[in-house]
Amino acid sequence: MKNEQPTGIQIELSEDIALGIYSNLAVIAHSTSEFVLDFVRMMPGIPKAKVQSRIILTPEHAKRLQVALSDNIKKFEAQHGEIRLSSPPSFMPPILGPIGEA
Repeated sequence: MKNEQPTGIQIELSEDIALGIYSNLAVIAHSTSEFVLDFVRMMPGIPKAKVQSRIILTPEHAKRLQVALSDNIKKFEAQHGEIRLSSPPSFMPPILGPIGEA
């Protein structure tokens, strides 16, 4: 039996998903079996924020996402210049467990 690799994948992008959702904060939590990324929209002067989207990944896929993001950030900065981070960050979520900010 021959082990054949797929030559490509067709990804469907519906119109409503193609519009995207704006997020200016990501809260990341993890367990031994998954990473949970909550994408949040914070508005100035409003103390309450709503999770706009939640993505759940396996640890392997989280690592692949990290590699892909790093690669894309390097390419972006090569073309547009360094992305500067505000220091200190303008907002830090409360830490309630193994949570980080991106």
